[in-house]
Amino acid sequence: MRTALVGGGATGIGRAVAEDLARGGHRVVITGRRAEALETAAQELRAATGAPVHWLVNDMSAPDTAAQLLGEIGSEYGPLDVLVLNSGGPAPGAVLAVDDAQWQSAFELLLLGPLRLARLVLPAMAQRGFGRVVFVTSTAVRQPQPGLATSVVLRSAVTAAAKLLSHEFAADGVTVNCVAPGATATDRRAQILTARAAATGRAYADVVAEDSAAVPAGRPAEPTEIAAAVAFLASSAASYVNGTVLTVDGGRTETI
Repeated sequence: MRTALVGGGATGIGRAVAEDLARGGHRVVITGRRAEALETAAQELRAATGAPVHWLVNDMSAPDTAAQLLGEIGSEYGPLDVLVLNSGGPAPGAVLAVDDAQWQSAFELLLLGPLRLARLVLPAMAQRGFGRVVFVTSTAVRQPQPGLATSVVLRSAVTAAAKLLSHEFAADGVTVNCVAPGATATDRRAQILTARAAATGRAYADVVAEDSAAVPAGRPAEPTEIAAAVAFLASSAASYVNGTVLTVDGGRTETI
């Protein structure tokens, strides 16, 4: 049984990923910052899947927690085979409206935190001859959105880092990829659209309808649809998929 660590696993995309991996036969450890939410999610996931789902509190943006987290996982559940680097996004804001403290906070959460975990996990995966690392980013890295400046800038850096990492361990059976979700029916989307409505003085329902209409599919993704892409990249079937960005957005991104 392979062991998978899923960040942000209590809600939204992270929870859907955890469920998909659990149904696929993985031992899953979900992490996040809220113990009560994690414990509830783990209980519900165990009941739904019949698989071992565990939880550990971890703050991706805290510099000193990565080694402790992986040490606990290693001692309790064995080596890590799959690492899904997923976290909540920073607050919306235009590029010049974000102050230094906000940039630094987002930098720790979106870039440095995931890289700390990858730094600790990838060499051990390579030694064992199997590993899957999946960064959950955003379609904003391909089609920048002015109101999501920190996400655009820092997730673009994450995408570049993932590409570099994919070269280093490919010959050892390890892949590093990104899944870039578009509009997805999560609390994060509601936060973004609420901020957009407030900034423009429009009704929230109108902003939601406009956002959905901009997607060729005519709706946001369900978290399970993003999870399916992550689970594929985490599988043995994706052994020759490496260093890529899998966009899951209902056709919204206009770049080729």
